[in-house]
Order: sequence, then C-alpha cells, then structure tokens
Amino acid sequence: MKFGLVLPPQMRVYAAFFLYSFCMGNLYPRLPAIQLAMGVQEGALGLSLIGASVGTLVSLTFAAPIIDRVGHRRAILTLIPLLSVFYAIAVTASGPVGFFLLLVPVGVAIGAIEIIVNLEADRTEHALGRRIMNRAHAFWSFGFFAAGLVGALVAQAGVPPTLHLLAMVPVIGLGTLLFLGRFNPAPHRTGGNTDTAPLLARPSLAILLLVCVTLSAMIMEGAGADWSAIYMRDVFMVEPFVAGFAVALGAGTQAVMRYFADGFVERYSPLVVSRVLLTLLGIGTLLVFFAVHPAMALTGFGLMGIGTSAIFPLAMSAAAQRTDRPAAINVAALAQFSFVAFLLGPPLLGLIAQTFGIRWSFGIGLPLVLLSLVAAGALGSRPIQHKLD
Repeated sequence: MKFGLVLPPQMRVYAAFFLYSFCMGNLYPRLPAIQLAMGVQEGALGLSLIGASVGTLVSLTFAAPIIDRVGHRRAILTLIPLLSVFYAIAVTASGPVGFFLLLVPVGVAIGAIEIIVNLEADRTEHALGRRIMNRAHAFWSFGFFAAGLVGALVAQAGVPPTLHLLAMVPVIGLGTLLFLGRFNPAPHRTGGNTDTAPLLARPSLAILLLVCVTLSAMIMEGAGADWSAIYMRDVFMVEPFVAGFAVALGAGTQAVMRYFADGFVERYSPLVVSRVLLTLLGIGTLLVFFAVHPAMALTGFGLMGIGTSAIFPLAMSAAAQRTDRPAAINVAALAQFSFVAFLLGPPLLGLIAQTFGIRWSFGIGLPLVLLSLVAAGALGSRPIQHKLD
C-alpha cells in the first residue's frame, strides 16, 4: 500500500531533488563549527571531505546496473532517508580520519541518488514533451537554500552539529514518505540505444567535452558550499548566521535562475545561455577574490550561484539525449567526472587555502571558467523548442 501526496510526475521529480539536496545542505553551514570542534586547519578538513568523493566515485561507477535491478522506486525511498542517517553519523567523528571514513557511505548514497533523479528528470521530460531538467535542478538549489537557512539559524543558536544533523533524520524520513510515497518511475526513453549497460561508465570523447564545460561550475559551486561560511568567518569575522547565510545565498540565486532557465534556453540556445552564465560566474569569483567588505563578498557569492545555475543541467540533458550509448551510461559517465568535481575539488582547495590563504581557493577558479567557455560549444547552438510546464 502506498502513502503520501498524489502529485503530477514532474512535481514528484522536483520533490526528489528538493529532499535530496536539503538532506545534503544541512552539513555545509556547520563546517566552521565542525572544524573548530576537531581543532584542525583547512587542509585537514578539506582532505577529510574527500571521503564523500571516494564513495560517490565508487557509486557512480558501479551503481547503475544495481539500481536497475533494485528498481528506482525502492532505491529512492531507501536512499534519501538513509543519506540523512549517514550524515548524522558522520558528524559524530572526533577527528579528520574518522570524518573521512564516515563520509564514504554518504558518498555512496549520493552517487546512486544522483543517477536516479537525473534519469527520472530526463525520462519525465521526454514523456511530457517539455523541458523540466533545469527546473528540477532549481528545486535541488531550493532545497540547498532552505538547508542553508536552517543551518545558519541553528548555528547562530549554538546548537551542536551532532544534534542538528540528528534532528534532520525524522524530518527527511517524513518528507520522503509524504512527497515520494507514491513515486512511480517514468518509462524509458524511446528510440535510444538499448544495449546492455557495461559495469563501468567510461566517458566517450563527447562526454569528456561536456566534463570540460561543467568543470568550473561544479568546482566553484562546491567551493561556495564548502568554504563560503569559513571564508566569511576568517576574512570578515562575521556572526555565525552571516557565515551560514553565504551558503544559502549562493544556493538561493542559483535556484531562482534555474527555475527560469528553460525559457532562456528555448528562446536562445544552450551555447548562448552557458556563455552568459559562465561570464557571470567569472565576475562573481573576482568579487569574492578581491572583496574588501562582507557585502562585496556576498554579492560575489550570489553571482556565483547564478553563474553555476544551468551549466550542469544543460550538460546532463545533452548527455542523456545522446543515442550512441544507453542514457544511463552517458549520465553516469558525465556525473562520475563532473559531480565528483563538486565534492573532490573543494577539499583540494582547502590545501590551497591553508597554504596561500582562503581567497585563493576562489581565485584559482578563474582559469577553469576560461576552459569552460572554450568548450561550451559541446552543448549545441540551436534553440530548443518545447513547451514549458
């Protein structure tokens, strides 16, 4: 027997993205407190965060055929609540080594959920005959924005991260039951490659070009999530709420832009939209790097959120719509490299922060923006005509 709200297919996809990111997003505003509790510098904290990257890489490489056997419904209803449990356990670590080890299962769950929600968005988009991918990722950002606000408020109130993340477990569990309890997987796309998927999701040349497109957006989005709160604390010595709000602000501007991005893509083209967004990402990164006042830095984080908004969703759509291989493999191959950059890049930036100062953790992203601008042609230059939902 199924429980929960009766929702249209696209709303069910939006809810999955929101719950998944809300579950993730509660950790990042608490990283300053976690760092202080461990008594470590940015380099050690950053290296410990690679635990999630390791788990994600393993999951994105091997999970696709397992998910197909288990079924998307059973997998998503299990993995999202389980992810909240893994986070609650991870923040009990007393040192960076323990934090690293406890983040590995977090990454495994993240990778599997990432495959499921993106495939469901693409298949639902195909079934409805209109684009929803960017809007689905907007709800991911709305979830991260909501989690950032919650985390900022809880941090300001002085609630320990362990209690905060533990309280999120029943919230995520009830939300999953309410909004996804009646989840039914969308049918497979028609007319695509139906060959049996190999165990390893190896990238083709076309997918590697899409990786280059997404690289700056994924790394700078991850840098903003991981290091913006610590940046605001260390550079401007702001209150915990303002530090946490920096995380929420980037996610909030990203969410608004993603929500309306499909209209811009349909009117212009993926190429034009991506180049405008990458330019804004570069400007935002410059503002953060040279900021002399908290407002200047917050403006930069807001522009970075806009700049990173649609790059990954556009690349995911391009990968899923290729017919050279099964959509699940192309999606997994792109996610395997691009999404891990979201998790792996910022920890490595922690070493840069410790060695050269935390401003350089953001300034180092400027060459990556230039690389993405050069590779943006892989997204396609023709406007796509579909109705909006």
